[in-house]
Amino acid sequence: MRAQFWKLPLKDLDPQEWEALCDGCGKCCLNKLEFEDTEELAFTRIACRLLDGETCRCTRYETRHRYVPECVTLSPSKIDSISYWLPATCAYRLRHEGRPLPEWHYLISGDRDAVHRSGESVRGRTLSEAEIPEEDWEDYIIEDLS
Repeated sequence: MRAQFWKLPLKDLDPQEWEALCDGCGKCCLNKLEFEDTEELAFTRIACRLLDGETCRCTRYETRHRYVPECVTLSPSKIDSISYWLPATCAYRLRHEGRPLPEWHYLISGDRDAVHRSGESVRGRTLSEAEIPEEDWEDYIIEDLS
């Protein structure tokens, strides 16, 4: 990977650099509710059944679409249409908006656990979608998801 590749435009990243941009927070794996009347998007504590709530990583990342066909694959070509759906702290969203990565991002700090220590990950805060009926997800909306 190139030195400080994360400062490049997203479209210029190679696939390995693109994948390396992920900060490992797990927020994108939270189920979201979109309210049609207001077009508001709300994150819930309900995580994809493939998310490991401690590592904040997908347990089947390479084959996830086999288990969760609706899982969104982020790519430079899709970022324009889905960046609103990403959490405000997401490295993909930040770079898409021309903003720098936060100090806790492992590419800046050199420490993959910094995202957890800073409280920016969902570690220990999620419930599996396999445990909560979808009609109850509204009860698990997160009011302030950094």
